[in-house]
Parts: sequence; C-alpha cells; structure tokens
Amino acid sequence: MWLRALCHAWLSLNAQLEGWLSQVQSTKRPARAIIAPHAGYTYCGSCAAHAYKQVDPSITRRIFILGPSHHVPLSRCALSSVDIYRTPLYDLRIDQKIYGELWKTGMFERMTLQTDEDEHSIEMHLPYTAKAMESHKDEFTIIPVLVGALSESKEQEFGKLFSKYLADPSNLFVVSSDFCHWGQRFRYSYYDESQGEIYRSIEHLDKMGMSIIEQLDPVSFSNYLKKYHNTICGRHPIGVLLNAITELQKNGMNMSFSFLNYAQSSQCRNWQDSSVSYAAGALTVH
Repeated sequence: MWLRALCHAWLSLNAQLEGWLSQVQSTKRPARAIIAPHAGYTYCGSCAAHAYKQVDPSITRRIFILGPSHHVPLSRCALSSVDIYRTPLYDLRIDQKIYGELWKTGMFERMTLQTDEDEHSIEMHLPYTAKAMESHKDEFTIIPVLVGALSESKEQEFGKLFSKYLADPSNLFVVSSDFCHWGQRFRYSYYDESQGEIYRSIEHLDKMGMSIIEQLDPVSFSNYLKKYHNTICGRHPIGVLLNAITELQKNGMNMSFSFLNYAQSSQCRNWQDSSVSYAAGALTVH
C-alpha cells in the first residue's frame, strides 16, 4: 500500500514540475546562478520554474545550494553531515571533495542531522534541482550550504571564498530566498499608501529590492534592507552572491542578473491579511 502511495506521490510531483517548466521560456544564455523561492510548491512552484528553466544540464557539474537558516542561530555558514540527499525523483550526491576544500578554510560549521532535516530552505530546491538535471542525473554533485545571519564583512568574506567557484562555468549557484513576508504574523506591516492597496505597496517594495539586486551592488542592497527592513529571508545568501559577483567583476568578468517572475501568495488588502512574495531570476555571464 505504501509503495503505491509513494509511486503516486512521485508521479504527481514529476507531472507538476514538468507542467510548470513547460510553460516557461529559457533565455539565450544558461544561468550561472539563480535566485528562486523555497515555499510550498502550491504557492511558488510556477514562479521557481522561471529560474530553473535557465539551467543547462549539459554543462552543469556542481550545484551550490545556498539557503538561509530559519531554525538555528548561526553566525557563519554550515555544511551537511550526510553524503546523500534523497528526493522523490532520485538521490543527489553531496560533493565531498568541495566540502573538504570548504571545511579546510575554518569558516564553516557542521549542521546536526536534526537541523538539516528541519530546514526547508535547501530541501525545497532538491526536487527542482533533480528535475532540471534529469537528463544528466549521474553526472553532477551538489554542495548544500546553510547560510547564517552574516554581518556585512562576513558576507564579503564568504563572497570572496565562493567567487572562484562562481567563475567556473561548470558550476551553478542556487540562492534560496522568498521575498517580503507581510502581516501581523511576520511582525512586518510596512505600507506606502501612495502605491494604492497594500499588495501594490508590497510589490513596489519588493521590486525596489529586486532592481538593486539587478544592479549587482551588495552595498546598495544592504542599505535598502537597513532602510526598509524588508523581510527577505534569503537576504544573507543573496548578499554572499552579490559579493562573489563583485569580486569577479574586479577581475573583468562581465555578468548581468535579471528577474524573470514575481508572485505573491495572496493579495493583502487589510491589516488582518498576510502574504509572502516570491521572485525568480538568473545570473548570466557574457
């Protein structure tokens, strides 16, 4: 009985992912990094497809997944203690060689198994990663990294560290982040009445931040967060990515980032409402 249920779950998930991906266009250049949401697929599955459609499985050999820590206080970054992540599609192997290189820097902690299992920011990207890479499923590894509440200087340090991996065209970075969490349950209720209804104000706030991310400027992004306190849960992984890009730009590398989709879980119209926003985008190298 459980086998039949498992089989049904696999078919259902596979069909959902295929459906969302089939409705999206891929851009001309493959992504070197993507930003995509990590909520339940019912809410953000179709949005995430816009990012995953830009992945080229024929050139991708290692996938770094940077997700924010939601449950444990962490001032640095942490690595998993397991070798394999299971998904309903197939197992994903963690790259122990790269893990060894990262561990040697002394900049990382180890996640406990409990932390690893509790954290959804990396987990929600695993089925999409498996689906996007399906045609080359035995030819790649993953490097999951749990990103803590980093200071600006730590974001710079980790950005510098990851920049050499971002420079390699056979690597892909997946940055896991939802955007504005609005409402009393999130203790965040910024509202600019000049934008119209509350959900319009949220969209305007998010798109301001998205536009700054597209400028690839970590300092401006930091200043935006200080000014508006937008509850972007993956702000630290995004900060690490922006700092890695800045490092590569110093060496003359030409890159651009574009957001391809934006969505909200619901439209807030009064103070009792709440919503979470989602955005999907891709970094390309020219």
